[in-house]
Amino acid sequence: MDNNSKKYNIVTFGCQMNKADSERMAGILEEMDFTWTERPENADLVLYNTCTIRDNAEQKVYSYLGRQAKRKQTEPNLTLVVAGCVAQQEGEQLLRRVPELDLVMGPQHANRLEDLLQQVFAGSQVVATEPIHIMEDITKPRRDSEVTAWVNIIYGCNERCSYCVVPNVRGVEQSRTPEAIRQEMMTLSQQGYKEITLLGQNIDAYGRDLPGSTSEGRHKHNFTDLLRFVHDVPGVERIRFATSHPRYFTERLIKTCKELPNVCEHFHIPFQSGDNDILQAMKRGYTIEKYRGIIETIRRYMPDAAVSGDAIVGFPGETEEQFQNTLRLTDELDFDMLNTAAYSPRPGTPAALWDGQLSEEVKSDRLQRLNHLVGTKAEERSRRYLGRVEKILVEAKNHKDPTQVMGRTQGNRLTFFAGDIEQLKGKIVEVKITEARAFSLTGEMV
Repeated sequence: MDNNSKKYNIVTFGCQMNKADSERMAGILEEMDFTWTERPENADLVLYNTCTIRDNAEQKVYSYLGRQAKRKQTEPNLTLVVAGCVAQQEGEQLLRRVPELDLVMGPQHANRLEDLLQQVFAGSQVVATEPIHIMEDITKPRRDSEVTAWVNIIYGCNERCSYCVVPNVRGVEQSRTPEAIRQEMMTLSQQGYKEITLLGQNIDAYGRDLPGSTSEGRHKHNFTDLLRFVHDVPGVERIRFATSHPRYFTERLIKTCKELPNVCEHFHIPFQSGDNDILQAMKRGYTIEKYRGIIETIRRYMPDAAVSGDAIVGFPGETEEQFQNTLRLTDELDFDMLNTAAYSPRPGTPAALWDGQLSEEVKSDRLQRLNHLVGTKAEERSRRYLGRVEKILVEAKNHKDPTQVMGRTQGNRLTFFAGDIEQLKGKIVEVKITEARAFSLTGEMV
């Protein structure tokens, strides 16, 4: 078969780290002369980048795989790859369940995709899940947006939250060097990207594993220092970062974000539960009082900053009263956005084995009640934009209305307004906000 005509399709589940990994793998496949196709059934290579955090994602992977495995019986040249966290956790078992698979690879192996596929094309069935030391990233990701891009700054996680499989599947924390990160940002800027999101499973841990500390005994590299090192990459107009951990979040970081003009006033800090006993059972390492203090400090320095978070309802043993504490905190702290999830027991995590697992009915009832509140609060927060002129970085056409373009405020609110994408893409324009909804705004160009 002529290599030039080979097509690939990647389906991504789960977190932004996975999206970033998928973009990196897409970059590798394009360098191998594969071209993207929207439809998995037309692809010669189908890659599922999987997530073990959300239960339904795992079930979906198996149903999608079943479909492709059937196809493989009539099209033996089809290459099937499972990457990401399910691959890391299930490893060989995946091959036993779906013998049609060609390659099973954990997230640390994203950069090795070409080597691993060469082994597959030479006739091997490959499982790559052993931990490896990350190599500096020299691949060129194919990015889903032409305006905003992700840059990984730290892989892995050393936390041991009792509900989470990330440490088992993504390995120990490994920070990239400040120089490598800045270099990648320079390259992206030269390619025309205007906004960069720095990513880490626990971004505040950045630098702890890099050699060297200062005379005051502080690590020579930490996340605040990194921001100062990269904030002025020419051509990059906006920098965001995620995900922060309340245990390590500092006032020094907040001050730095206020001082650096290109760093967005937007903080994503999961709190997970509004109840201290549940937080302790989750092994989160902070109290609600500490979390509330962080948000108050952010608002003291930057009254207008956007704050988003994550919350889990229905953790084993959670009482109605403890759930009410989560509702109370959500109500009190006025989040711009909250990602919510009902607890689902993950194999290989302590909490999965505990007594006091709640029924699906209770979990989904709590989730609905929380989501209703989240929507109400988000709408209240959106109203502050009404009548204001906001700077919007234009990303793309509005798919639902081609006469409009879409972009985001500094605080990450999606904003739609009339305009021509050919002229505006990648530009920051001033838009007067005329309509405010819970999670998006409409306005007109000034």
